[in-house]
Amino acid sequence: MLCFLVRQNSAHTAIHVIANCKAGRMAAVEERDKLSSLLGSICPDAILHWATDGREVAQFAREAMQNGATLIAAAGGDGTINAVASVLVGTEFVLGVLPFGTLNHFGRDLGIPVKMDEAIENLKVGQELAIDVGEVNGRIFVNNLGLGLYPEIVRRREERQARGEPKWIAAALATIRSLHQYHRLALQITAAGKELSRKTSIVFLGNNEYSIEGLNIGTRTRLDAGIMCLYITSETSALKLIGLSLSALLGILPRNQNYEKILTEDLWIRSRHRTLNVTLDGEVIQLESPLHCRVRPKALRVLIPRKR
Repeated sequence: MLCFLVRQNSAHTAIHVIANCKAGRMAAVEERDKLSSLLGSICPDAILHWATDGREVAQFAREAMQNGATLIAAAGGDGTINAVASVLVGTEFVLGVLPFGTLNHFGRDLGIPVKMDEAIENLKVGQELAIDVGEVNGRIFVNNLGLGLYPEIVRRREERQARGEPKWIAAALATIRSLHQYHRLALQITAAGKELSRKTSIVFLGNNEYSIEGLNIGTRTRLDAGIMCLYITSETSALKLIGLSLSALLGILPRNQNYEKILTEDLWIRSRHRTLNVTLDGEVIQLESPLHCRVRPKALRVLIPRKR
């Protein structure tokens, strides 16, 4: 996705675009050429920077802020959005979004147009909204945090992709292997005044509440409610985990007893392991235990489509 920084109450005259050339659609030469062409016609004064990983994305964002940019953009997926948001959070800058990743969860929940030209045009006519971010051990997430099975699937998928397998084939084979071999995590969770001891395969913590049923599964209706939503599965067999997913798609998850849901502003996750593999906005990192998670209400300014 493209992410833009804008100084409040300033004209959009100094635009820096930070593109991750290995992320999402930007991996294709024709998409990179299209981005350059559309930016040239819609935002002719834009300065385009090509990055190869999240560290370069964040560094370009910091440099653009120091150099007086009024609008900073990053092109890639949700991981690229995370890299820019981590620089912008708590500042006066505004984040705009152009959905150039594979799944584009963040842009979708903000209602950003999917078409490249429409998304760029939104940067000229959109309106500002202050939204929440999640934080774990000082690291930011705009979508969600995952523990257990999901980081394992992502790790295995990335290993298979590195060997040349297509992404979706790699994801399917990684899922099958992970379901077959994964063992439960033993966790102690403190949240919303509750002390929980659980052995689980999946812990999912959303920045605001996700829909986990019906056709709107995996979406959020708002990102400024000042809460995080914790989901924990209580079953670990492959068959029951598949059943949990199917029940969500059929819209009957509230009647399924194989998960717990807690709304909270702050929580601790403790484990006997010294470190834990964690996904933040789809990127796998390793964090030391315990994990301290909190919501930072309205800490990030974003640009959304103007209401008509």
